[in-house]
Amino acid sequence: MKRRSFIQKTALTGGAVSLGGAFAYGAKPDSPMKHSFNLKYAPHLGMFQHHAGEDPIAQLNFMADQGFTAFEDNGMRGREIALQEKMAKTMQERGLEMGVFVAHDIYWKEPNLASGDAEKRAEFLEHIRQSVEVAKRVNAKWMTVVPGHVDLGLSMGYQTAHVVESLKQASAILEPHGLIMVLEPLNFRNHPGLFLTGSPQAYEVCKAVGSPSCKILFDIYHQQIQEGNLIPNMEASWDEIAYIQIGDNPGRKEPTTGEINYNNVFKFIHSKAFTGILGMEHGNSKEDKAGEQAVIDAYKKVDDFL
Repeated sequence: MKRRSFIQKTALTGGAVSLGGAFAYGAKPDSPMKHSFNLKYAPHLGMFQHHAGEDPIAQLNFMADQGFTAFEDNGMRGREIALQEKMAKTMQERGLEMGVFVAHDIYWKEPNLASGDAEKRAEFLEHIRQSVEVAKRVNAKWMTVVPGHVDLGLSMGYQTAHVVESLKQASAILEPHGLIMVLEPLNFRNHPGLFLTGSPQAYEVCKAVGSPSCKILFDIYHQQIQEGNLIPNMEASWDEIAYIQIGDNPGRKEPTTGEINYNNVFKFIHSKAFTGILGMEHGNSKEDKAGEQAVIDAYKKVDDFL
């Protein structure tokens, strides 16, 4: 047999075997294969609702069907316990790791932790205790903390000391459970007047707290606006970063819609052997099913860095 004929015949036979194997397990010939991502990107509810419908459980199943291996839900603390349990069961069955939820009421317009006010600190700590129970219920490891607004009547040194003390007390609550609060610096354009704005400041606070339960949430969208220089700043604060969130700028939509070279950023994160979650905390740049598919396609594109 000539070499060319042999190769062609072997290829056809191999293809037939592969197809036969697929059909033997009941796969449809037009069924898309689940994508295998290099990092744990975490969608949120509503991101794929035109494909999956309004039901949170159906949305979780759709995420898993697309190959996503994580999920985040800022509003999980406020959901009914029965729904939390149902979502947790679905995530466990579908191999979705739970990402962050917001651990407390955030003070956007007035100081709380920065003020040193005893009642506001007590309120914050009570929310942390409540969030421990939520985390147990939904198998979460991380929860988001935003220290709130600055106190214009105090110097920054006093404010920092007040925030650090509150976080030390919160860490004492979280440490026995192996839970981590991640501090999120937010940019001054979307959220003017907040105490925590940049990664160096978050790094300083985490070092002062000195607890494995107090780390940084590095939101790439916010820090592109606030400080830029993304990869060097992530490198400088890497030992305190426990969680990452995503959004392109301008627009806060999916990667490839703005100026950030997410392919390079994700390549750097992967090179650090990061095993945590990257929350997809952004909107969709287009509407309806086409917009949802564009999000999926964008992540496949920027995840192609190996």
